[in-house]
Amino acid sequence: MKRALFVLGMILVAAPAHADISHKLSTSVQLTVDAAASQATRIGSTYSVSGNNITPSTVGGLGSLTSGTAVGYTPTAYGLTTDGSAYTFSESFIEGDAVPSGTTVSSGVIGSLPSFGTVTTTAGGVAGSLAGTVNSAGTMSLTAGGAGTSATGQFVSEITVK
Repeated sequence: MKRALFVLGMILVAAPAHADISHKLSTSVQLTVDAAASQATRIGSTYSVSGNNITPSTVGGLGSLTSGTAVGYTPTAYGLTTDGSAYTFSESFIEGDAVPSGTTVSSGVIGSLPSFGTVTTTAGGVAGSLAGTVNSAGTMSLTAGGAGTSATGQFVSEITVK
């Protein structure tokens, strides 16, 4: 009986349980307005000539590349190898993009966009009425903006028990 009372006494006198509990609340708002962008790719110049029963007297080709000018080309001068016989002749030239002259770049911004063979341009966003707020009670408010904008709100509740 003494043993039972001793165990019962130990249970009643035992220290209370200690548990660390933390609770975190977080509210955030992110507003984004897209920047204008442009991607340009130059097209190169090409020249080709082919044929049969043709003898070139001068072979054409591309001109030299100079800043601010196009390449240009010289055509092939030719004659028939065997008069009266069938012949084929093909000559083609594609004028590539000229190297722009006087393009100024300041702080990573190009003063004017060159006119190249492939150009993709994206307009910048318009903030318009884009807005986001978080008040002292943690309540968030988001207002839609114009084209090219986004508003993201987030509420996080975290409970940690150790």
